[in-house]
Amino acid sequence: MQLNQHSIAESISKVYFQEVDELNHCQDVDHFFELEARLIHEVFNLETEKAKTTFAEVISVLTNCFGKEAIKGMSTYFTIVSSIVARRLLENQVPAKKAFAFNRACSSIIERMSEASFLQFADELVEFYVYFIADRKQPNFRHQTVNKVIMYINDELESDLTVENIAKRFHISTSHLSRIFREHVGITLVEYLNIRRVEEAQYYLRHTTKSITSISNQFHFCNQSYFTRIFKKYTDVTPKHFRDDSSHPFYRFELSMQQESLYK
Repeated sequence: MQLNQHSIAESISKVYFQEVDELNHCQDVDHFFELEARLIHEVFNLETEKAKTTFAEVISVLTNCFGKEAIKGMSTYFTIVSSIVARRLLENQVPAKKAFAFNRACSSIIERMSEASFLQFADELVEFYVYFIADRKQPNFRHQTVNKVIMYINDELESDLTVENIAKRFHISTSHLSRIFREHVGITLVEYLNIRRVEEAQYYLRHTTKSITSISNQFHFCNQSYFTRIFKKYTDVTPKHFRDDSSHPFYRFELSMQQESLYK
């Protein structure tokens, strides 16, 4: 039976007033949106452990107010939080396709979550948020071209990036780009490209069924042998070992402003 516009409005109103009545007994809900705002703030400030604690508090409020119904609907709430994070990413100038893909990736993983594992899953979701957002933090080196190049690489990582085409994109010579990048970041641009490709490849190895060859091609390594060599250089294991051993930690390169002083 189809509902017309009038009956839909009536149905929503009826459910709304029922929900208000049921929530009168739950005082914790008064702090719900405050907690949610704190959670998003901590995630975007890369405060992983604080965000995990706050997420647990949010879940506790929902469970106290709604009991088993909250547990059944937890995957829906996780999807909502992921959407909030995705919209904040857009506000931080993340390309729309990446914010959308981030949201879809979260939703896809959440769909496979069991009711018994939602607390553990919340921690893993926070870690994924922080990992993704860390890549979007604006670098703050003293040379603005270097900052722009880093953000450009993050946005176009799956393109066939080279020092030459990046230099052309920013209308400077390859020698000048290479010099200022190493001077401010502390490593060569070629090395940084390889590092970023390895960092991203880790997620495809761990969370997709794509072949190692396909992932190697996706990030424009010249062949799988070279991909394996570069991957092992930074992670200490081969791509196959990393995929098979889910306990092996993710490698992450930290951009440090302190490096600037070492190369002047």
